[in-house]
Amino acid sequence: MEIIYFSVGFALFVVFILAFLVQLVYYWLVFGRLAFYRQKNGGDAVSSMQEAVSVVISARNEFHNLEQFLPLILAQDYPDFEVVVVNDCSDDESSEFLDQLARENKKLKVVQLTQSLNFFQGKKFPLSMGIKSAKNDLLLLTDADCYPENDQWIKQMMQAYQPKTEVLLAYGPYEKKPGLLNKIIRFDTLHIAMQYLSLALIGKPYMGVGRNLSYRKSLFLKNKGFTSHYKISSGDDDLFISQVAKKHNTDVLISAENRMVSIPKKTFSAWIRQKRRHLSTGFYYTFSVKFLLGMYAGSQLLFYAGFVALLVVTPFAIMNPHPYIYYGIVVFVFLLRLISQWIVFSKASQKLGEKGLFWIYPWAEIFFVIFTPLLAVSNSLAKKPKWK
Repeated sequence: MEIIYFSVGFALFVVFILAFLVQLVYYWLVFGRLAFYRQKNGGDAVSSMQEAVSVVISARNEFHNLEQFLPLILAQDYPDFEVVVVNDCSDDESSEFLDQLARENKKLKVVQLTQSLNFFQGKKFPLSMGIKSAKNDLLLLTDADCYPENDQWIKQMMQAYQPKTEVLLAYGPYEKKPGLLNKIIRFDTLHIAMQYLSLALIGKPYMGVGRNLSYRKSLFLKNKGFTSHYKISSGDDDLFISQVAKKHNTDVLISAENRMVSIPKKTFSAWIRQKRRHLSTGFYYTFSVKFLLGMYAGSQLLFYAGFVALLVVTPFAIMNPHPYIYYGIVVFVFLLRLISQWIVFSKASQKLGEKGLFWIYPWAEIFFVIFTPLLAVSNSLAKKPKWK
């Protein structure tokens, strides 16, 4: 029996150390690319700034957000752009407001949809209609509940374009508000951004966020838009990007200024519905992306589980000739990873302009290590989440 106890304890220790090493690789070699990244200047800044841009927004029953935020987008300091808003079967005051604003501002083009198509899920059909209605090849996508922090948003996005760029990935933060839910949402957004931006920087782009995303209309049409995954309610910003974004045609914008900020959910139930919808697309990622993301998430889970098990399950330590050294090693490894996490997360937060999340890192991570697998299981058993 003692041999069994010792073997189990030794196996736990090995798993714990291996998970720790995998985590260090992700923090320093993957996420470190974002944390210590220096933004490249556009290869031809003058021409990229002068190229005409179409901002595309899909909205359903977003009257109050459109009334508050759309004028800020129309007031951007950029020489040549239009804003295409697709009013997707709204039954609020959106139609009247958009028509009136379009008469006052020639930069605004309104596409009114009065009937939904059952074979297109979520916002993919209205977004497709907006893209096809855009007159310019260079597209900039955002949502109706988002607002630019100043009038330089379009200009900075365009300055990040290189001559070869067809896809530009950027960060879309949530507005900072008081309360635990807001911190959880902002941590989750930052953590996800660290993954997709870092993987893009190492040549494995797999997603963007529709709140702040740019690509060329010609690329969208050449790849037949969203038709390869039209039955899935989400995926306009990750499945499509996973399909078209490559190492050679994708760049990123890492900025703490001139960001496109989104309004966060106000209740846990609304946020969970949003998370369910986003998680539903992960199954359709490529094998290599699922492997990289799975390796990271799996090593997180094994690290925490191994740490708790090694502290609670004591036979291995008791039979060890130097138990205090054993416990010291376990705690030292835990603290070393925690320090690495704080350094990299803090640097990434600074790069992306996130503040006030420093002390929530380990607690929020533990929450998501438990919460995300439970939500994934719930997703597999529940009905498909809808966009609106």
